[in-house]
Amino acid sequence: MKRFLGKALLRLAGWRVVGESPTVGCVVVCAPHTSNVDYLLMLMVSWQCGFTLSWLGKTELFKPPLGWFMRATGGIAVDRKASNGLVGQLVAEFKRDPQLILAIPAEGTRSRTDHWKSGFYRIAEQAGVPYVLAFIDSSTKTTGFGPFVEPSGNLTADMDIARAFYADKVGLKPENFGEIRLREEDADTDA
Repeated sequence: MKRFLGKALLRLAGWRVVGESPTVGCVVVCAPHTSNVDYLLMLMVSWQCGFTLSWLGKTELFKPPLGWFMRATGGIAVDRKASNGLVGQLVAEFKRDPQLILAIPAEGTRSRTDHWKSGFYRIAEQAGVPYVLAFIDSSTKTTGFGPFVEPSGNLTADMDIARAFYADKVGLKPENFGEIRLREEDADTDA
């Protein structure tokens, strides 16, 4: 039923899914993340492709009246003010469920930002799973999946793959998509 619904809603909205969807545990890097609609599109993509997508959201999203819906669609509440043990918690989730498919918007916000957050990379690296570059491209009305990347430990080389892949992707609000760069890359060049 979910497959049919996902396919029907995407078709009705004029979107087409491309690329090879995840079939094993991985981190799904979602970009450009510039609108609330991104979440709905990725949810419909996962339904159409037949996999369960888990995702992180700020705790405020999980309060009534929509909290039940957020949890039912794979949402995991995150307190962004809590101390920084999130990577370890999510690595433990992958150990508990090696088939976990976890979506993370690398920008960490729908607003323009100077750096991506490195959590997606650290989670994949420490959990021993690949990350896949998922996308929304409003210029072609396509969404889906690009390359699967095994973290090599060479941040710049791995991020060069992401920069090349997302170079022609246009978010729903293009002005909100910033540079693809991890803060740690700047630290590497300063040393």
